[in-house]
Amino acid sequence: MKLTILGGGGFRVPLVYRALLDRNRSGVDGGAAGAGLGVHEVVLHDIDEDRMAAIGRVLAQLADGRPDAPRVRATTDLAEAVRGADFVFSAIRVGGLRGRTVDERVALAQGVLGQETVGPGGICYALRTLPVALQVARTVLEQAPDAWVINFTNPVGVVTEAMSRVLGDRVIGICDSPLGLCRRVARALGVDPELVWFDYFGLNHLGWLRGAHVGGRDRLPELFTDPAALASFEEGEMFGPWLSSLGMVPNEYLYYFYRTTDAVNAISTAPNTRGEFLLDQQSRFYRAVAEDPDNALPLWIRYRQEREVSYLRDELAAAGVGERNAADVTGGGYEGVALDLMAAIAHNERSVHVLNVRNRSALPDLDTEAVVEVPCLVGANGAVPVAVGAVPEHAAGLMRTVKAVERATIEAATTGSRDAALRAIALHPVVNSFQLAERILDGYLAHFPELALLAPQTPRVDFANPAS
Repeated sequence: MKLTILGGGGFRVPLVYRALLDRNRSGVDGGAAGAGLGVHEVVLHDIDEDRMAAIGRVLAQLADGRPDAPRVRATTDLAEAVRGADFVFSAIRVGGLRGRTVDERVALAQGVLGQETVGPGGICYALRTLPVALQVARTVLEQAPDAWVINFTNPVGVVTEAMSRVLGDRVIGICDSPLGLCRRVARALGVDPELVWFDYFGLNHLGWLRGAHVGGRDRLPELFTDPAALASFEEGEMFGPWLSSLGMVPNEYLYYFYRTTDAVNAISTAPNTRGEFLLDQQSRFYRAVAEDPDNALPLWIRYRQEREVSYLRDELAAAGVGERNAADVTGGGYEGVALDLMAAIAHNERSVHVLNVRNRSALPDLDTEAVVEVPCLVGANGAVPVAVGAVPEHAAGLMRTVKAVERATIEAATTGSRDAALRAIALHPVVNSFQLAERILDGYLAHFPELALLAPQTPRVDFANPAS
């Protein structure tokens, strides 16, 4: 099989390749290339040749001495990269980390949350990204119509929904936040996560764990009466005793909705934003590899550990949470989900994962086309969402509001409508002000003039006649 990775110069690409090597090591035929998953070729695509070359060196050193390692090649030509691919991993960052720092700072200058995926920052990021993501979708449809696209690109939910208008159910969004939450809750309960049915629902970065069923019994309520167990994992510390009245455990990103003032204060008073930290750190990494290419792999390992330990540092500190648990910074996150998903589809190895897919009827509060984040049964036919049923009204209301924001963002990105962009920002719960929205949007336009020239609306594909 051919696997294409878009954003192939990205810092986290070696996580995918290393996980792929691990799967090949466990293959049944003793070492033929791609034995574990059947992947014989990995194609990297990026617009930045220098970054892609640095990551290529890391991958080469990971593969050193491994006869089972898939062949790696790189290209800046999108059509060539995806042509004939069986799977396409999309992990692009339009505007780079410099764009992320603008997303954060423009909002913060107005006293509003400046974060990559939640609030105005996520909306601006999506406005830049959607035209490119839609071009990717159209290119895949033309060059590799049988490919499955696994979308890592943030904001995952809105990007996946826009791409689904071209690719239908052959695009699936993934995020490792639900997986991390479920693992932490299982650890707090002292149970094997493989034995738990996690009743999780929501949108990407807006989800809740409603139940943890073991042997037909929901064990989650045990946490709400056990202060020591609550204090043993990040979300328990972040949201504290309020969880017992909520009756659910929110995804860590709900911190930005439930404790908005604390989040803004924490980010505003920090010496730098997350984007600024990563921009500095990754600039140092790529520069270090250019200067010492023979040590690309050790350099990547060191910089990755620094990155993971610092994740949500300011937010956790503001919530009274100490250092991250070592178990939460180990591998097996989104790259593990991606390869599990790939194996399930390619080999019909049926499994259940929390994924971002079109709703169908999983969440009755949202329409069938809305991309939601719910448990899915995965196999040769892709990811089929499991019915979640009715959810608490406060969660349903928040989901409906954020989905309206996402839809307005897609409208703005595909029509160039300033009114739609203003509506998206103003309706977001962390803004909730048309006057603020105007100032924030004008601030973004000052930095990103290309936002005024967004791509025209993408026509919907007739799946009964894909050539139409």
